[in-house]
Amino acid sequence: MSDNYREDLDRAISFAGAAHEFFARAKALELLAVARRHLGNPDSLDALDAGCGVGLVVEQLHGRFRSLTGTDVSSEALAVASRENPGVRFEPAEPGRLPFGDGEFDLCFTMNVVQVIPPPERASFLAELARVTRETGLVVVFEHNPYNPLTRLVVRRFASPDDIHMLPMRETRARLRSAGLGPIDAGYLLTFPTRRERVVAAERALRRLPLGAQYYMAARPLQQAAV
Repeated sequence: MSDNYREDLDRAISFAGAAHEFFARAKALELLAVARRHLGNPDSLDALDAGCGVGLVVEQLHGRFRSLTGTDVSSEALAVASRENPGVRFEPAEPGRLPFGDGEFDLCFTMNVVQVIPPPERASFLAELARVTRETGLVVVFEHNPYNPLTRLVVRRFASPDDIHMLPMRETRARLRSAGLGPIDAGYLLTFPTRRERVVAAERALRRLPLGAQYYMAARPLQQAAV
């Protein structure tokens, strides 16, 4: 990732009539809503953005948690994220290993990251998310919806340095369970290209249907999950 990442992304989504900030903000607001439902006030939470890239979502979440940390395997991306988000902690990661202690965070989230991790390495990545999450905490995974035709168009148009293999929700659920995480909440989002209150309410009413451009799945350590 580089300074051109935002421009490349905006070109890929230009047909939608919205810039990357719109999509990053929508996911940030959904994450905060999920956190409130299951963990309480975000102001009391230590949160980790695993695979933060250049910090697109960090920008939308800065100041919303007790602490916010970002990590990524790309030192180039972290340099951009750190430069544009002063006051946020960023730590470099290695493939298959997050640079944090066990149970360090209340909320660990990852945005469209699993799809670019080589399939043999996905299990270790999710297991690492489970490891650094507190027993009473939450892991939230956001991914592209492979059944949405506009999402598939964006992926084709985006010049990603990584191979993108989108995961259907059922596969994400299975992988989380294999990593010792029990899913407790899930839904599709970004069905409509607007965040007007009434439209968002309608979108959430439809969140069980695979219509949205992306989806999230929230999971707890299995001993805490309602499975």
